[in-house]
Amino acid sequence: MDSKVDIPVKWQRKWKRLQPDLQTGLTATLGISVTLLQEGEVKARMPVSRTLMQPLGYLHGGASAALAETAASLGSLMLTDSEVSAVAGQQISAHHLRPVNKGSIHAHARMIHRGRTTHLWDISISDDKERLVCTSRCTIAIVEKK
Repeated sequence: MDSKVDIPVKWQRKWKRLQPDLQTGLTATLGISVTLLQEGEVKARMPVSRTLMQPLGYLHGGASAALAETAASLGSLMLTDSEVSAVAGQQISAHHLRPVNKGSIHAHARMIHRGRTTHLWDISISDDKERLVCTSRCTIAIVEKK
């Protein structure tokens, strides 16, 4: 995760506490970095590497979906009280529009519904030339901790 994230002051403590968890697991494996984290909006990038390619030499669609869900999940996580609730991806759809085989992809997630038990996000993913690569919708479940 990049240390240079555009983030509201009220979230900086929570963001700092998340760093150890974000430096392991899928987010770290994919090299995802967050560049903007605001209420209802997240921007993140992911480098396109050989390990993320499908057999034809293009970025695997699952990698784009993982970037989309990561952006949506982080956005929802920042909006919930983590002492009381957890967030989890409930559903994701992705429409792959253009192949990518180099550079980075950039996700721009926007919240379109903020309910008590679900958040719905619309995510656009573009390449380094700002061409639309993938569109995604992701539902995040807000689950009460027991």
